[in-house]
Amino acid sequence: MNPVLFDFPTEFYTERLFIRMPLPGDGKLMAEAVNSSIEEFKPWLPFAQEKQTVEEAEAHIRKSHAEFLQRTNLQLLVFLKDTDELIASSGLHRINWDIPKFEIGYWLDSRFSGKGYMTEAVEGIAAFAFKELHAKRLEIRCDARNKKSRAVAERVGFNLEGILENSAMTVDGSEIRDTCVYAKVIKNKLGI
Repeated sequence: MNPVLFDFPTEFYTERLFIRMPLPGDGKLMAEAVNSSIEEFKPWLPFAQEKQTVEEAEAHIRKSHAEFLQRTNLQLLVFLKDTDELIASSGLHRINWDIPKFEIGYWLDSRFSGKGYMTEAVEGIAAFAFKELHAKRLEIRCDARNKKSRAVAERVGFNLEGILENSAMTVDGSEIRDTCVYAKVIKNKLGI
């Protein structure tokens, strides 16, 4: 089946969060969230090396919106249900619809750290992927030194399948790093 024809919800809720696809006009909120956390993001995220303008963030949002509709990349924005504040970005990336398999990526506005929001969002996104997208495999990949990202993967029950040694460069290109590969799988009908 052509993934573009695959219909599934573009939004869903968890206990405290509203999670949805990016929409044109979200750029201002995105720039604000990234810029408030820029120093924390710099070691891990290539796009966070300099403050984002609203125009840059809006261009990214519109590209992500189109990719969501084309089913090539499913970025998701995470909002607090009670206040409608944008607190995080996540999504399902590196998609292989034949399996189906997805990689969950995420970042959290540091003003909202320490409250369990990212763990709740990743749990909700994983449940969404298994139920709505019929995922058989979900991965979380992160720098082996990114303790916060690793902690989220472990709290959500993803298994560390391995560490890919010397598999990535730091964002600034100054050092080679290891990558942790965490996964959660649904066994096929043969139990394999």
